[in-house]
Amino acid sequence: MPPTPATASPSAPARTGAAATPALTERLDAARPYVLSAFRVVIGLLFACHGIASLFGVLGGAAGTHGGTVATGLWPFWYAAVIQAVAGILVLLGAGTRSAALIASGSMAYAYFDMHQSGALWPIQNGGELPVVFCWGFLLLVFTGPGALSLDRLFSRRG
Repeated sequence: MPPTPATASPSAPARTGAAATPALTERLDAARPYVLSAFRVVIGLLFACHGIASLFGVLGGAAGTHGGTVATGLWPFWYAAVIQAVAGILVLLGAGTRSAALIASGSMAYAYFDMHQSGALWPIQNGGELPVVFCWGFLLLVFTGPGALSLDRLFSRRG
């Protein structure tokens, strides 16, 4: 009689097909909060970089300025840069994640419909892929939260 999965030896061949799916799903589900944290950190960092570049002229500067900055108070560019820098850093750290992500998502929806959508129907045609991806990525964080590794989680455990 072949060994059952619970008593299989370490040298036994790995399960394949439908029998392997529940084990793989369990492992992926266990990693979900940590992968979500990694996603949050990456999207927050990239978003913050856009704002910091526009505000301080680093990392290549604001788009279309050849390394320069956006003028202080210039609507909507300066305000967008402030939102990008502040919300991006908050999301990166996992501090006020859902609120910061909601504001960031809304700012990217505005950016898409105000700056890109009039150029063509599809984002690939109007250069709006990045605002669309940021918008939906931040909206995902609004509903999923910050993941396992965040300041939100750290402070909620102490309270």
